[in-house]
Amino acid sequence: MLDASKMRGLPSWACFAKRTRALLRVREGNALVEFGFVAPVLGAILVPVIDIGIGFYQRMQVQDAAQAGAQYAMSHGWNSGAIINAVTGATTLSSVMASPAPVRSCGCPGDTSIAAASCGSICADGNPAGIYVTVSAQAVYKTLVPYPTLGSSVTLTAQSTARIQ
Repeated sequence: MLDASKMRGLPSWACFAKRTRALLRVREGNALVEFGFVAPVLGAILVPVIDIGIGFYQRMQVQDAAQAGAQYAMSHGWNSGAIINAVTGATTLSSVMASPAPVRSCGCPGDTSIAAASCGSICADGNPAGIYVTVSAQAVYKTLVPYPTLGSSVTLTAQSTARIQ
């Protein structure tokens, strides 16, 4: 390192310059200093990635809950209360609810959608109108950190429609 006796008599700026050059040559502790610079950046990247992953997982849980309600209706027929129980019991998320309530309707299937029709009527293809159930599920996901555009919570929704008759 630097010997204090060699520093006497030098102007303060020269002393500072010599000490700075000596510090730049020292290699002990560089990893700790570099980690100190990099750790906050890694944290700033890692926390949102984890948050997005948890959000997508909960979104899949909400979709599964809506599909479970539609599958229940396909197996057991129309029973609004039982369908709601199937939705809320399909996942471990405590905030999942069947909202809005399941809806039963009649219609004729098309290429991309179901055209509304009165029950018992005949569709354009000559088949009778089917009875359909639409099951919705939603849950509120509270983010790990508040984001400027999202805030601190996001409502996750899903919907599933199935023919029950």
